[in-house]
This record gives sequence, C-alpha cells and structure tokens, in this order.
Amino acid sequence: MESEPTRIMIAVNESSIKGYPHPSISSKRAFEWTLQKIVRSNTSAFKLLFLHVHVPDEDGFDDMDSIYASPEDFKNLERRDKARGLQLLEHFVKSCHEFGVSCGAWIKKGDPKEVICHEVKRIQPDLLVVGCRGLGPFQRVFVGTVSEFCVKHAECPVITIKRRPDEIPQDPVDD
Repeated sequence: MESEPTRIMIAVNESSIKGYPHPSISSKRAFEWTLQKIVRSNTSAFKLLFLHVHVPDEDGFDDMDSIYASPEDFKNLERRDKARGLQLLEHFVKSCHEFGVSCGAWIKKGDPKEVICHEVKRIQPDLLVVGCRGLGPFQRVFVGTVSEFCVKHAECPVITIKRRPDEIPQDPVDD
C-alpha cells in the first residue's frame, strides 16, 4: 500500500533587490535546501506547497508616478500584482517539474507572518520551511522576522534556512 507523500510548505517571496518575478535570496535558498537535503532523489515521497503572500501597499505610494483616476485603475493595479506573484510561483513550479517532484502553489494577501500561520492551520502540512535573513537583534526589532514568528506560532514543525555568507547583500535587510 502506497503512503501519502510528505507535504512540505515553503513560504516564498520576491526579491527586494530585483523585484518580481525574481525570488528572494532566502526563498531560493530555502527551496534549494529542501530539494538537496530532504527530497534528494526520493521525489515521489514528497509534495512541495508554495505559498506567496502579497503584502498590500497600505498607503498606495509604491507607484508614485501612477495616477489613479478611476476604480478601473485600482483593478488594473491588483491584476498586475497578481500576475507578478504568479510569475514568482511559476519559477518554483517549473523547477519542481524539472526535478520531478509534485507541487502546488497559491497566493494570499495580507501580513506574511499571520497568513503563513493561518495557511499552515488550514492546509496542515507535515513541515513548514521558511527562509531567514539572519538579521541581528537590533534589525529584528525594527524590521521584524516572519521566520521567528512562524517558529513560535505555526502548528507544525518549522525549519528556517539561513542565507549563506556569500549570499548576504551589503544591507542584510535586503533580500
């Protein structure tokens, strides 16, 4: 009798340096680590679940050069953001298919730490993997860390994957 595959949820986000559709250094590292250290060659025993949380622009000033004159303008902005998120997820899904591991992917909107923990509760994966920027205590106070919150609040085991030293940008807050 064949058992169900181990379901690993991986939270992914876009690069703050390159923007969409490029994955962040931490997301890419978490994905690659999961493939190398957990999945390895046993691709049929795992299913990877990719969650991208789109953080809404609270003040609407990310696109200062844009003029919003109608409700349609805001719908167009929302469609653009969704398309960018889909391109990000497409990167991970394509890689999974090349590697031969089954996967699923979806986008949610909101505060990443809250949404990730809510989705863990809803989906009930066997494991959550999140990237970690490795910020110092001072930076964590001002920036906050999604990975730290997930370790404390997610209702499943959580693995945080740090960036390699050679991957850390000049400003560690960037990812």
